[in-house]
Amino acid sequence: MASPPQGLISLQDYIRWGASRFNAAGLFFGHGTDNALDEAAHLVLAALHLPPDLPASYRDCRLTDDERVAIVNLFERRILERKPAAYLTYKAWFAGLEFYVDERVLVPRSPLAELVESGFEPWVEPTSVARVLDLCTGSGCIGIAAAFYLLDAEVDLADISPAALAVASRNVAAHGLAERVQILESDLFDGLEGRHYDVIVANPPYVPREELAALPPEYQREPSLGLAGGESGLDLVLRILRQAPSYLNEGGILVVEVGNSAETLERLFPEIPFLWIEFERGGEGVFLFNQTQLVEYQPLFERDWEAP
Repeated sequence: MASPPQGLISLQDYIRWGASRFNAAGLFFGHGTDNALDEAAHLVLAALHLPPDLPASYRDCRLTDDERVAIVNLFERRILERKPAAYLTYKAWFAGLEFYVDERVLVPRSPLAELVESGFEPWVEPTSVARVLDLCTGSGCIGIAAAFYLLDAEVDLADISPAALAVASRNVAAHGLAERVQILESDLFDGLEGRHYDVIVANPPYVPREELAALPPEYQREPSLGLAGGESGLDLVLRILRQAPSYLNEGGILVVEVGNSAETLERLFPEIPFLWIEFERGGEGVFLFNQTQLVEYQPLFERDWEAP
């Protein structure tokens, strides 16, 4: 157990000190925060069991000895173990909602939150969405948020990993959505025969093999099953493109996040005008097709290919 430093007495003192230590240790930030100050603030508030939107006026509050010890211990673990902060606090936020996370699932951080919050407008009318599929669901954050914002929609959460689905099930229960959200173990669409959706949203593994090996330690703490997309990063993405038309209702849409593999996907299919969604809060690498387009492009998706 680490000892608190002398002279630090307030929340703000520990946020500043923690940020300095994180920068000195060369930590990587990319799991809900993108800088040392925000990371330190997240851990300080978590250690004190306070909400992330705590008013700034509380930053000058003095801490008890026990509180200072709890904060320093979290900071030490973040530095020594190189785990994302969410794995230390078991909490992450997505689309304004709190989710339980641990090392069985990726830490929620997708720009898809912005699209979910809008009810997938303007590409569908939210009131017309009756069924949603969250493919490769992990913690369930995307599908659960969809059920939260689309009050009349039924949502399926599908993943190949029973361990991930256990986390998703916990989050479904925490948000009181068991009546409208179903958990399904499935290798992409293989276990979903006969089901059809108005919206299919997927954040599949899309990191190329070479890039995966070079990721910072914080990413290496996440389950490789949720990151590894094969040699080019597109193994699962191509399977989704080939199979999705059979599971989409007429007028339905497919939304897929491919991150940095977007450029590879465009090189592979230069004939296809991908629609890349722009996000006001940042983020890229998310494309969208409607059901008609997917059917039209199937001959291209079905051809034999080699990674460019």
